Amino acid sequence: MSVKNIVSIGQQLTVSVKRLGINGEGIAYFQKLILFIPGALPKEKVVVEVTKVTPGYAEAALKKVLKKSAERQVPPCPIYEECGGCQLQHLSYAGQLNFKVALLKQALQKFKPAGFENYRLLPTIGMDEPWHYRNKAQFPVREKNGQVIAGLFKANSHDLVSLTDCLVQEPITQEVVNFTRDLLEKFQVPIYDERKNAGIVKTLVVRCGVETGQAQLVFVTHSPKLPRAKEMIAQLTAKFPQLVSIMQNVQPTKTSIIFGEETKLLWGVPAITEKLAALTFDLSARAFFQLNPRQTKVLYDEARKALALAPNETLVDAYCGVGTIGLSLAPLAREVRGMDIIPEAIKDARENASALHLTNAHYYVGTAETLIPQWVKDGFRPDAIVVDPPRTGLDAKLLKTLVQFPAQKLVYVSCNVSTLARDLKTLAQTYQVEYLQSVDMFPQTARCEVVVKLTRRN
Repeated sequence: MSVKNIVSIGQQLTVSVKRLGINGEGIAYFQKLILFIPGALPKEKVVVEVTKVTPGYAEAALKKVLKKSAERQVPPCPIYEECGGCQLQHLSYAGQLNFKVALLKQALQKFKPAGFENYRLLPTIGMDEPWHYRNKAQFPVREKNGQVIAGLFKANSHDLVSLTDCLVQEPITQEVVNFTRDLLEKFQVPIYDERKNAGIVKTLVVRCGVETGQAQLVFVTHSPKLPRAKEMIAQLTAKFPQLVSIMQNVQPTKTSIIFGEETKLLWGVPAITEKLAALTFDLSARAFFQLNPRQTKVLYDEARKALALAPNETLVDAYCGVGTIGLSLAPLAREVRGMDIIPEAIKDARENASALHLTNAHYYVGTAETLIPQWVKDGFRPDAIVVDPPRTGLDAKLLKTLVQFPAQKLVYVSCNVSTLARDLKTLAQTYQVEYLQSVDMFPQTARCEVVVKLTRRN
């Protein structure tokens, strides 16, 4: 019997929810057909309405909860179900932390890296206050019903939801976005139209230094022009003394990639400063920095514990960004070498190392898969490697390099359990997986950060 004969769009079903999926949706079964139900929780009995049918699964909207989970709570955000930013506000925080271990376990069971049944999965380290933690707002701007709005897209759509008080953003980031949006409307600055691929302002990006109080605003524009820039800057700087940097980034292409190649300073300084424990970092507009600085300290402490560096050991920091991980570890090592493909990030990393008087930390523009073999050939073989890749996981060439030129110690910092489990399938042939420590960097969402300790097999 085909799936299409089992259920049809609009059909209502009563099902029991078994577990949560990778995006935080409830998973149930109807006659062996898998159903994905946003908003449903494990151990609940629910009434759902089928919204989509494919050859392998169906999606359904939650209509009624007949038997409620003890972990269910009322989401505090009034637009939680409309906005695509958070997925787990209806689940208690203790339930969220448990889910993130279960999510990791699911990913390992799917990809089955060698010995995964015996991996040590440690309890997720959470936050005391899991709200207002994001130091960066990256909100698309559009015109809707004659008004300028800034916010996030609904899940699986390009329908923008206006956000004026996001409960997971640092308050200053939202305040700057709100005021800038009002200025764009006041001065009638042309707003980007996705369908026509016309207009000027595409996205507002605001980042703040949680420890320093500094803030940076970036106008991401479709063209090099930014009308009424001087008037807007005058009002922004008068309103927000925290603003020390106002930039413009030009992204002329029709793409989901936020930033273009050209970034120019409109006012102030080109970078803001942030502190992480005893370290100080300069952050330019495109530089990567963790979105939750409070949990970043926890994450890097876990990476430090996993690496257990001796004073005579050397470390390679792949995907180094502005050098946050490597610089936090440099005082413990003989030498740290980092690399990144974004020149601005390497410039920041070098300046950060210099400002911290760390003469044993060196940074290079390039890929790890190119530089590591070159360094080994020149006689530098690192004792330890730390990798912190994007959500896509390790580049296939780097994965091959880590196996061909294995270090005694490898720490993998992951922001995507699926690509982590996929990569461990290759790495576990060369490295022993000692343990996996999940850290809740993004409360209220289905995302999870994991620190994995690996040691080279004899």
